[in-house]
Amino acid sequence: MKRKARREPTKKEESKSSNAPSRAKRAKVSKPEPVAEFFEEKRNMEDLWKETFPVGTEWDQFDLLYQFKWNFSNLEQAFEEGGKLYGKKVYLFGCSEPQLVSFKGENKVICVPAVVANEFTQVVSPFPPSDKIGINSVQREAEEIVPMKQMKMDWVPYFPLENRESQVDRLKTQIFILSCTQRRAALKHLKIDRVKKYEYCLPYFYQPFKEDELEQSTEVQIIFPAESKPVFCEFDWEFDDLEEFTDKLIEAEELDADQKDAFKDFVKEKVREAKKANREAREARKKAIEEMSEETKAAYESIKFYKFYPVQTDDTPDVSNVKAPFINRYYGKAHEVL
Repeated sequence: MKRKARREPTKKEESKSSNAPSRAKRAKVSKPEPVAEFFEEKRNMEDLWKETFPVGTEWDQFDLLYQFKWNFSNLEQAFEEGGKLYGKKVYLFGCSEPQLVSFKGENKVICVPAVVANEFTQVVSPFPPSDKIGINSVQREAEEIVPMKQMKMDWVPYFPLENRESQVDRLKTQIFILSCTQRRAALKHLKIDRVKKYEYCLPYFYQPFKEDELEQSTEVQIIFPAESKPVFCEFDWEFDDLEEFTDKLIEAEELDADQKDAFKDFVKEKVREAKKANREAREARKKAIEEMSEETKAAYESIKFYKFYPVQTDDTPDVSNVKAPFINRYYGKAHEVL
C-alpha cells in the first residue's frame, strides 16, 4: 500500500497562520506592600460622658445629641492627680440643653450635652446623693417623686478602660454613673404616657440644710376645669386679691361669669393644699436634721456640684457662650461650671 504524500500548505493558508494571534504570557503582578493602619489611641475615660444617661432628654433627640464627637477631656482630667475630683467619691448624671450656637459660620440650635458631678469633698459618703427621680412638666398637674428603679434607673460603677480587666481595680472604683436600662427599641411596646415620663424626669436631690423653693413659694398653679375651656393661671396668695384676680379673668374672657364662685372655691382649696404642703415640708426637714447622724450631716455639708460642658474642637460647635450653672429645680445651681 502506497503511503499518502504530505500536502504542502498553500500561500493563503501560510498567510492566515502567520496572522493568528499568539497567546501572550501573563505578566507577574507584584503584590502591594501591606499599609500599616493607625488607630487613634482611646483616652482612658473617653466614653465616660456617653455612659452617663442624659436624664430628661427626649428619645427622638438622642441621635442629635450624639451627632458630634464631643470632647469631655476636661471631665476626664478632673479625675487625674491634681484634678478637682481626684481620689473623691463622685456620682455623675448627664443632661442635655437645646442651645443656639455657632458652627462653621452658621448659627444652629444644637442639642448640647452636659455632665453633672456630685462630689463629697470631706468624707466617704455613706449613700448616693439620691435614689429618687422627680417627674414634672407644665402639662402634668402634680409632681411625682418616684424611686429611680421604677424608671429603670440606678447608680452603677464606672470603670476606666485600663481597669476593666482587673478585678482588683474594679473593686476600688469611686466613680458612679446614673444608668438606664430602658431600651429605645422597646419603646414602641410602652404606653405613650410611660414614654413621655422619661422626658419629664429630673434627677432628684433633697438638701435638708437648705430651705426648698417650694417652702418659700406663695404661688399655686391653677388648672380650673371650666366647662368651655380649662383656665390656666398662677395665683399668689400673698400679693393677689382673689376677688380682683377673678374679675380680671372674667373681663379677659378667660372665665365665664357664672363660674366665678366655683373658681374662687377651687383656688382657695389649692391655696390650703399648698400651705399644708409647705408646712409639712418644713417639719419634715427639721425632723430629718434632728435624726441625722454626724456622718450623714458631714456628707450633706460637704457635697459640691460641678457642671461640665464639652471643650471646643475643630469638629464640634463652640458652647463657651451658653454655659449655665443651673442644673434643675431640685439641685439648683452648680458650685462651679467647667
